[in-house]
Amino acid sequence: MKRLNVNCVLPVLALMICLASCNGKKYKIEGKSSLTSLDGKTLYLRGIESDGQWVTVDSAEVVHGYFKMEGEADSARLLTLCTADGEGIMPLVAESGKLEITISGSQLSARGTPLNDALYDFIDKHNKMRAQIDELERKEARMVLDGANLDDIHEQLAEEGEKLAEEMNIYVKTFITDNFENPLGPGVFMMVCGSMPYPIITPEIEDIMRIAPSSFKEDPFVKDFLTKAKENEQLIKEHARLQQNMAEK
Repeated sequence: MKRLNVNCVLPVLALMICLASCNGKKYKIEGKSSLTSLDGKTLYLRGIESDGQWVTVDSAEVVHGYFKMEGEADSARLLTLCTADGEGIMPLVAESGKLEITISGSQLSARGTPLNDALYDFIDKHNKMRAQIDELERKEARMVLDGANLDDIHEQLAEEGEKLAEEMNIYVKTFITDNFENPLGPGVFMMVCGSMPYPIITPEIEDIMRIAPSSFKEDPFVKDFLTKAKENEQLIKEHARLQQNMAEK
């Protein structure tokens, strides 16, 4: 029986490892900023681990308004672009492909890869919906100045506000459910829930969880939110019970 020539095998193995590394998926970020406050500063790409700790994935210095980052992207991951003091600038997905980031006083965008395009399409539309709701206050002031009846104003604007809020809730719910199986589902869920005063299970959240797959429910941050929301729900029920008992005495 011929003996295996180790001297011949090792170079082949080294070549295979090299080829595997070269063929690995990478994210490539090319960013530009018009904010002079960021020039010369280092930006950090950070994510939260399952234990709640922030970790730095990548970093780059902004030079004359431009910065670049590149790294492995074996699986897509939702991250946050931050300043050195930890202030979040914008969310983005580290996924295979070239991503172009724009930072200005009027625009934050990350475009060029499928999940980032979907994320910023969502953010843009959600912001427009929010602006329509905020516009109702200015509309009320204009109607008052035009001499409209206050009761008619309140009735009309309440109806418009409810319709806009319902449209926005449906849009958010649809986006999350359409992205259950990728980082955008849990990520946008936490963005929306993070704007709440405290964790609580709303009817919209109940609808989402009713059809959510186990992978979504077991996401560390979704799971943590639901745990805290259920605890708050019990506290609210207990508080209501105590108030009822005091009223009956």
